[in-house]
Amino acid sequence: MSILITPGEPAGVGPDLLLQAARQGLGIPVLAVADPAMLARRAAQLGFGITLVETASPPRQAPAPGTLHVYPVRLRQPCTPGTLDPENASYVLQCLQLAAEACLEKKHSALVTGPVHKGVINDAGIPFSGHTEFLAACSNSHPVMMLACPGLRVALATTHLPLRKVSDAITPELLTRTIRILHGDLRKKFRINDPRILICGLNPHAGEGGHLGTEEQEIIAPVVETLRQEGMRLSGPLPADSLFTPGYLDHADAVLAMYHDQGLPVLKHQGFGNAVNITLGLPFIRTSVDHGTALELAGSGKARMGSLLAAIDQAAQIANPSGKSRKK
Repeated sequence: MSILITPGEPAGVGPDLLLQAARQGLGIPVLAVADPAMLARRAAQLGFGITLVETASPPRQAPAPGTLHVYPVRLRQPCTPGTLDPENASYVLQCLQLAAEACLEKKHSALVTGPVHKGVINDAGIPFSGHTEFLAACSNSHPVMMLACPGLRVALATTHLPLRKVSDAITPELLTRTIRILHGDLRKKFRINDPRILICGLNPHAGEGGHLGTEEQEIIAPVVETLRQEGMRLSGPLPADSLFTPGYLDHADAVLAMYHDQGLPVLKHQGFGNAVNITLGLPFIRTSVDHGTALELAGSGKARMGSLLAAIDQAAQIANPSGKSRKK
C-alpha cells in the first residue's frame, strides 16, 4: 500500500503540515507530489531536519522519521510563505493532475490532498471551483463530497455553488445519483452493511408543508420514497435546524445536506482540526484536510496537523481495512 500526497498551495500551510508529519514519522509508505526545493526551503525556515528523496516511486516500507520521498514537480516562481502568486497556480494543478492519473492507473492506493486557494487559481485565468470538481473531470465521474469527524458524517447534494443556484441544481436525477453513491460507498468503503441516512430539506422547516417552498414536496420526498422502496434506510426530508441533534444523529450513519453551508458548519463546529474530507464516487480513494490554506500561519510552525494525519489515517483504513494505519 502507498499513498500519494499533494501539499496544495505552496504559499499556504500544506507544505508545513506535510513536513511536520514527515518529521515525526508517517508510519506508512507515502510519496509527496511537490517541488523538493520548495519543501527544502520551508523545512529550513521551520528548523526541521528533513531528508528529501527525489523519486517517482514510493518507499517500499514506511520511511524513518525525518525522511520524505518526493515526486518532483517544479514551481513556476519562487514561493514566499503567506504570499500568493498566480504564476504558481498551474503548478498546483499539475501536481493534482499527476497524482490523479497515477491513482487512476492503480499505481497507488489513495490520494490525500492539502488545501488549495481557489481564488489565486481563478486569478491566473484557470477555471477552478475545487478539488472535488477537478477530480470529477479527471476521472469522468460524479463525486459526492462528504466530511467526517468522530460521531458525524455529512455528505453534500451540491458543493461549491452560489446559494442562488442551489435550488435549480437539486433535481430528481441529481438526488437519486447522489444518494445511491452515498449509500453504496458507506457500504463499500466504510463497511456499513445497512446504512441509515438522514436527508435534509432545502427550505426552513423542510418547506413547512409547501408554505416555505415546494422542493421538498415536488423533488426530495418523491426521490426518498422511491429509494426507500428499494430497501434503503432513508429518513426525510427533515428540517436541518432540528436534524443535527442527538435524537436524530444517534440513529444515523450519515446526513445528506442539500448545500455546502447547510451541513458543514455543524460538522466543523464538532470536529474542526480532526475532520476529514472524503470524496465518494471516484474510481480511487481520495481524502483531504478540512481547512484552508491558512496563509497567515505558513512558515510559522504554528499550524496544527491533526486534520492531515486524520486524512492519511482515513485513506489508509479505507485502502486496507485489515491492515495498520499510520502509527500514532
